[in-house]
Amino acid sequence: MNLESFLGNIYFGSMDMERFHSFQGLEEDEKTREIVSKYLEVTKKYPPSYLEQQGTIPTELLEELKKIGFFGLNIPEKYGGVGLSLRQYLKVVAEIAGKDLALVIISLAHLSIGCKGIVLFGNEAQKEKYLVPAASGEMIFSYALTEPKIGSDAKHIESRAVLSEDGKYYILNGQKTYITNANYAGGLAVFAQLDSEKPGFMGSFIVETTWDGVKIGKDMPKMGLKASSTAAIQFKDVRVPVANLLGQPGEGFKIAMSILNYGRLALGAGSVGAMNQSMRDMEKQSARRRQFGVEINSFELIQEKMVKARVDSYVASAMTAFTAGMLEDNPKALVAIESSHCKLFGTTRGWNTVYDALQVAGGSGYLATQPYEKRMRDFRVTTIFEGTTEIHSIYPPMFVLRGLNKHMKAVHPSTTSRLVFLLKGMFGKADWKLRFNQRVMNRAARLAKANARSVRWLLHAGLLIYGKKIQNKQFFLRRITNLSLHLYGLIAVLAKIDARKKMGRDVSEDLRVLSYFLEVARQSRKSDKRLFSSRKEALHKNVVKGIIS
Repeated sequence: MNLESFLGNIYFGSMDMERFHSFQGLEEDEKTREIVSKYLEVTKKYPPSYLEQQGTIPTELLEELKKIGFFGLNIPEKYGGVGLSLRQYLKVVAEIAGKDLALVIISLAHLSIGCKGIVLFGNEAQKEKYLVPAASGEMIFSYALTEPKIGSDAKHIESRAVLSEDGKYYILNGQKTYITNANYAGGLAVFAQLDSEKPGFMGSFIVETTWDGVKIGKDMPKMGLKASSTAAIQFKDVRVPVANLLGQPGEGFKIAMSILNYGRLALGAGSVGAMNQSMRDMEKQSARRRQFGVEINSFELIQEKMVKARVDSYVASAMTAFTAGMLEDNPKALVAIESSHCKLFGTTRGWNTVYDALQVAGGSGYLATQPYEKRMRDFRVTTIFEGTTEIHSIYPPMFVLRGLNKHMKAVHPSTTSRLVFLLKGMFGKADWKLRFNQRVMNRAARLAKANARSVRWLLHAGLLIYGKKIQNKQFFLRRITNLSLHLYGLIAVLAKIDARKKMGRDVSEDLRVLSYFLEVARQSRKSDKRLFSSRKEALHKNVVKGIIS
């Protein structure tokens, strides 16, 4: 069975070795260094605390950001953009996200998801019309998918677009909410159902905010990211020209999901930036804070926080770069599982790290005059953006299970045939081999293979035992995701170290990081490889009865 997915194929016994050996990191080059330098120079006059107090981005700052190409970083030069590759773009994101996420998010929402659909799916006329002003910053874009009643279940959004009688327009009605950049935007990527009888048969539209019937609400008061704009948008009989439909009718859901791959990678890179900045702060604070006559960086519990930050940042960077490589080779590649893992790992570990940085700073870390509390408030939403942590904790196995069910319906129509298929699938072999001349790398490869076998076994065994009810077994699905998450982390780190060794780099520090992460993955595997509920999960059901009547 071929899922056209790097990780999916690993579950079923094969690995794309060419992909593994083609790893390239989010490395700095002259172009990215120049962009970061210009950004830091422009923004130094506008400290994060000032922008938060203002609650908006001053016009003069926006104009300066436009001049340095901030809104055209990954838009092709042909349309006036800077033309960064995906890995270059993500490197820039990782470098600047730790400074002030509230400011960076405006560009992320614009470039990673707002106008990304035009880059990926737009025809030449659409690109000429919209990417040129997008690259200059004259038309900032938003991504409008989420609705008041619909969050992660995007296939069932309620907005509707009906083709006019003359066939020239789509009449758009509906409401979107929590839309980043809403009041900065001149253009919107809007998704709407085209057939009320076919949920998910959607259209993806380029909508201009100045059109009749488009109403943007006031900015919502938020916990963090206060300088960014987040608002609801209403569409009342908006006449969208047929020429503004991206792709073909019905392809909207596929387009929306493809775009989100890039948004999730940007969150992965932004998480790396937040972790690196927090790491630097912890190193500085722990070296100058003294307790009981010594610097607190001599305390194991403080060291532990810095070690976790170092390891998690390294792994998140490797995973993000590995996935970016797939999309650079094929911008529409099927990387749903991989990008989901980047988002889940990066944002959850990033949140732990920004929390730990405040803790290391002690009492001063709680003061609003220090950067920690703002960083925590700003970063917290990353675990909600682009699909919540809870969704990404079960999404990868759900994605694979859909493929398995589709395959069984097409190839194994009888109950007996399906039973045989599932039983055989439980014990399939892994044909891929990773061999290194380094002991810890070979141990990591063996654990990665063991996790892959466990994922495959659990998927098939789960279908046998739970049948259609498997989608409701969220603890079970989360265990599979955890196995896959650590599997992907190990593969990405191994690929990174292997590439660095071939370049003649010193990998002694890399190997120490791998050893630590390997132990984390090993400990996680002990509890995640189980098929049936743990005692705690079983007791959960008893307690929840007293909560949900």
